[in-house]
Amino acid sequence: MNRLEATPTMLTLSKTNQIIIGAVLAGLVIATRGHHFASINALPSASLAVFFLAGLYLRPTWIFPALLALCAGLDFSAITYGGVSNFCVTPAYAFLLPAYGVMWLAGRWFAKRVSFSINALLPLVGSVAIAATVSELFSSGGFYFFGGRYADPTFAEFGTRLVKYFPHQLESIAFWLGTALVVHVIFALASAANRAKV
Repeated sequence: MNRLEATPTMLTLSKTNQIIIGAVLAGLVIATRGHHFASINALPSASLAVFFLAGLYLRPTWIFPALLALCAGLDFSAITYGGVSNFCVTPAYAFLLPAYGVMWLAGRWFAKRVSFSINALLPLVGSVAIAATVSELFSSGGFYFFGGRYADPTFAEFGTRLVKYFPHQLESIAFWLGTALVVHVIFALASAANRAKV
């Protein structure tokens, strides 16, 4: 068997690598989350993908509430000091907890099935697709039905809104996870080449 084609196993990284990945993921949230001081408007929001990647790569469970706090802090700052509208901040804002939690848990689930082979793509795509769909139902559904911004919410109108906005959300997730996949493969190949030299 090729050394790169391992059987699925729990993904484990050194503490140093986890710190570096954690810093990069936090930086992505800061750089791409909505309209605040560091927003790079040309890049899609990385928040959902970051929660998946944090579940995948980072073992400490305190990372999840820390990322939630970072997102909430950025939103609070943008609204309080940046002049951003508070339209999306309603009692339904709490639905972001399960929306992000689903992505985090999907990353945790996939971390137990990681292998450096083409066979890992199906569980990766499947877990992301299911988690993204459930996450969208929590976040958009929560906002639409419980946010108090729509006088007479109906399932038919929600379905129309879901068809309109969900594909964009999937594009953002796919962009960031595709980028992460390329980076992961490059580092895995470089690491294998270094081990082969020893």
